[in-house]
Amino acid sequence: MKKIYSIILFTAISLSIKAQTMVIRNQDIDKMVKSVNQDSLKSYISKMVAFGTRSTLSDIKSKTRGIGAARNWVVGKFNQFAKQSDGRLTAYLDTTTFKPDGKRVDQPTLLGNAVAVLKGTDASDKRVYVVSGHLDSRVTDVMNRTSDAPGANDDGSGVAGVIEAARIMSQYKFSATIIFVAVSGEEQSLLGSGFMAAKAKKEGWNVDAMLNNDMIGSNNSSETQIIDNTRLRVFSEGLPGYELDKNAKNIRQFGLENDGKSRQLARYVKETGERYVDQLEVKLIYRNDRFLRGGDHTPFVENGFTAVRITEMNENFDHQHQDLRTEKGVRYGDLQEFMDFEYLRKNTGVNIAVLANLAKAPSAPTEVKVDVKNLSNSTYLYWKAPVNGTVKGYYVLMRETSSPVWEKKFFTTATELRLPYSKDNYLFAVQSVGNDDTESLAVVPGIGR
Repeated sequence: MKKIYSIILFTAISLSIKAQTMVIRNQDIDKMVKSVNQDSLKSYISKMVAFGTRSTLSDIKSKTRGIGAARNWVVGKFNQFAKQSDGRLTAYLDTTTFKPDGKRVDQPTLLGNAVAVLKGTDASDKRVYVVSGHLDSRVTDVMNRTSDAPGANDDGSGVAGVIEAARIMSQYKFSATIIFVAVSGEEQSLLGSGFMAAKAKKEGWNVDAMLNNDMIGSNNSSETQIIDNTRLRVFSEGLPGYELDKNAKNIRQFGLENDGKSRQLARYVKETGERYVDQLEVKLIYRNDRFLRGGDHTPFVENGFTAVRITEMNENFDHQHQDLRTEKGVRYGDLQEFMDFEYLRKNTGVNIAVLANLAKAPSAPTEVKVDVKNLSNSTYLYWKAPVNGTVKGYYVLMRETSSPVWEKKFFTTATELRLPYSKDNYLFAVQSVGNDDTESLAVVPGIGR
């Protein structure tokens, strides 16, 4: 046993150094990311702006103006891409009626989410990955349904990224299923995403991860005007927004307040996004969303799913939730001219890289445990193979308790590994690794006795 231990340990340390000094890009995923086209993104934004307003409360019967025409157009784009998918991509408008709530809905409103489902190739793989942007737009008064509300960046940018991801990814095959959705009702208090998250929970969807994109196409703030298209924020919560009371004792006892599933997804977004997209730093923000604000990932988090918000580094409030006007030489309004399409290209590439890696990779290892039967200054971890997919091995991840990101990766083909690092001083997790070098989400170990 000691001999096996030493061989595994040497191999693990050698490969961890290799993993930290080499960037391994999957060729197909690299090709997908490089296929993101600025002109395509610009054309999607131009079309959405041309609908005048996309207020959730606006006209749903017109073929040229309002949210109804906009959501039908998105479904039409998805159906266009379906023709290149060998029957794997299907699109539809998922509708529900909301009654007046005395707040942001003042009349019965038929809400519709534009949805495209790219079916996974493995019938036994029930994992689902969701990527979203919100189609609706607004001006200063959220109840104003008639004034022009171009919504180029908020959130035409997120929807454009989702559409472009569907265009590119529908040409490829993935083990797991990917859902592309342009939700409505975000500005009316997350209605469309709330409807979808509740449906997913009720119907038992196995949503492994959800990426919400909201404002990913502007490169400067309203205060500084400093251009910055090299950083992207990912918001995630460390504590679970679902059944926290049930899990609070273990979180406190094991020091896992920074290791909720959404926080693990955020780390995955950072590592994978920076691997495939050049000249971009993914910044981890330790909040579910911006201060006292919310986004379409929140209903998914609150229903027990793993979800994060992806958004630009700086917000320009002159171009967000504003009536179109000019005052004292300042142009207000969410207009296309204020967008940075190279920045939007990079941010769309991050989404594609993350989705493709997750949907191609084997599922996460199961029953991951850290042994505590004996006091030791080493750490022994063991686990079982994933339910879906073929693995060539596993990464055991390690970081200091104060580090925001995983610092070392140890590769092994076994389902156990002993490391000469104390579990008192470090945090650990385990990932499955596919034959094509794609990785699952990381799993924090439970207690093994």
